[in-house]
Amino acid sequence: MTEEALLQACLKNQPAAQQELYSKYSPKMLAVCYRFARNREDAEDMLQEGFIRVFTQIHQFQNKGSFEGWIRRIIVHTCINHLKKHKKFNDSVDISQAHTLQVREDSVPSIIQAKQVIECIRMLPIGYRTVLNLFAIDGYSHREISTMLDIEESTSRSQYTRAKAMLEQILVQKKIIFRPQKQGEWVAAAHARF
Repeated sequence: MTEEALLQACLKNQPAAQQELYSKYSPKMLAVCYRFARNREDAEDMLQEGFIRVFTQIHQFQNKGSFEGWIRRIIVHTCINHLKKHKKFNDSVDISQAHTLQVREDSVPSIIQAKQVIECIRMLPIGYRTVLNLFAIDGYSHREISTMLDIEESTSRSQYTRAKAMLEQILVQKKIIFRPQKQGEWVAAAHARF
């Protein structure tokens, strides 16, 4: 079934089409939820809640941009709402001394999508992880993040800076990357072995 036919069938609330849409997009969207969640159960809850919103709001999709991108935005907002609803974001926000960190923009390697790196991102406190995911991976601006999370824009920037520094430390400790010999020359561990 083409994406357009699938969309039309879902607009008519056809269960088979809804199942097909879920099967097609749920693996990718579960990966998005997993980046925000503390554990697999939370990620699955976020996914289910997100797809309920997808199906109830599908009539609002206007064929502007990709359908997958539209679903991803709903899933990301669902994850944020889930964290806020369960106070998982606000309880762990710690920005003390974040202004004293000096981190280069190139300190997080370009292998950000690798499974090992995603696991390291999940080790960050939920506040740091959320801002890092939204800014570095999902491409939201600090202004958009501040609105989504009900925080100051400067708090979003501080959280991001702190998250990058902490992620860098975790990646080095787990030997996923090595500290550069010269400034700006990060080396992934997999490449360094060859």
